[in-house]
Amino acid sequence: MNLELQKKLKLGLLFLRLSIFLVMLMWTIDKIIRGSHASGVFKKFYNIELSNGDLMTVLGVLELILLVCFLIGFKKRISYGLVLIFHFISTISSFKQYLNPFEGPSLLFFAAWPMLAGCWMLYVLREEDTVLTIK
Repeated sequence: MNLELQKKLKLGLLFLRLSIFLVMLMWTIDKIIRGSHASGVFKKFYNIELSNGDLMTVLGVLELILLVCFLIGFKKRISYGLVLIFHFISTISSFKQYLNPFEGPSLLFFAAWPMLAGCWMLYVLREEDTVLTIK
């Protein structure tokens, strides 16, 4: 691969990682500061009852730790892999929204697919993603 193409790839992977981090960070903050809303999301999409606000906060903090690892490229196989798995589960659990795209906010759920592709690309190309990462 020529040097110019390699620079473009590395910069593209950095921007992909930053944008995925930003989206997932907002979902994580929601778990921490609006535990009841996040509990409702778990109930609706995962059929998991998590009504304890403290538990949701703990989950949010653990997720935040994972996201920081993802952001800095720490233990890429694990951190990138977990982000990919979590987003895959999130994308698949929204299956009903894809069947009715023009009802309510369902159309917005389709944005999950390119993000899932981005998570996959980062995982597959994790060795090439070196800009602003821990060596």
